[in-house]
Amino acid sequence: MDKPIILARNIHKTFRNGKIEVHALAGVDLAIAAGEMVAVMGPSGCGKTTLINCLSGLDSFDEGEVEIEGAALRAMSDRARTSYRARRMGFVFQTFNLLPVISAVENVELPLLLSRVRPREARQRALAGLTQVGLADRAEHRPAELSGGERQRVTIARALASQPAIIWADEPTGNLDTKSATEVLTLMRDLNREMGQTFVIVTHDPKIGELCDRVIRMQDGAIVSDVRDEVADPRGPATEVAATIAKSACAD
Repeated sequence: MDKPIILARNIHKTFRNGKIEVHALAGVDLAIAAGEMVAVMGPSGCGKTTLINCLSGLDSFDEGEVEIEGAALRAMSDRARTSYRARRMGFVFQTFNLLPVISAVENVELPLLLSRVRPREARQRALAGLTQVGLADRAEHRPAELSGGERQRVTIARALASQPAIIWADEPTGNLDTKSATEVLTLMRDLNREMGQTFVIVTHDPKIGELCDRVIRMQDGAIVSDVRDEVADPRGPATEVAATIAKSACAD
């Protein structure tokens, strides 16, 4: 397996509400190589969303280590993690999270402007992103004037605008009809292959799993299976993930 872009070792996360404790993550070990498209699946409440929130630095974890592109998340300040996410990560959510009062192109360019990209460059990159997802002719439309599938394409364009290394997607087809969901899935697969970016997708949708290089299944906060599609991804069996983690641990 190539050197992992995402490496997690013994991740634990517990939510507490008074005397009630919920062990959301129970010693997760995981390695994902650059360019992989990975589905994280399992029943509701199994820890899927918590896992990608911890891996991306959106949420903290109680024990363990996470390295992204070789950098330890815990070694970063809050400001450094925020800056790193803005530059190197993109996010796609089930609920789109588009601002309703501005156009598609303005929604895509907004994170760039907040990252202090010059307005002219931000607009050019936003338009290029919309062209990439097939929405160049819808750039000036507001979200209410777009279909659900088109809105999700805008969120993908927004996620891609900063040219990130990793795209995190949480139930990206959850609010879409079958036709729109298929179009969005095909788009993500094509972008992954063309751009070489790493996609980590939380989903209940078996169609996403079928399109991915690898399917990780969770149960009760732990990974219970990790299966690689040998046809889609010739880099080696899923058992090499454990070897990668063990080798990294020995090097510490």
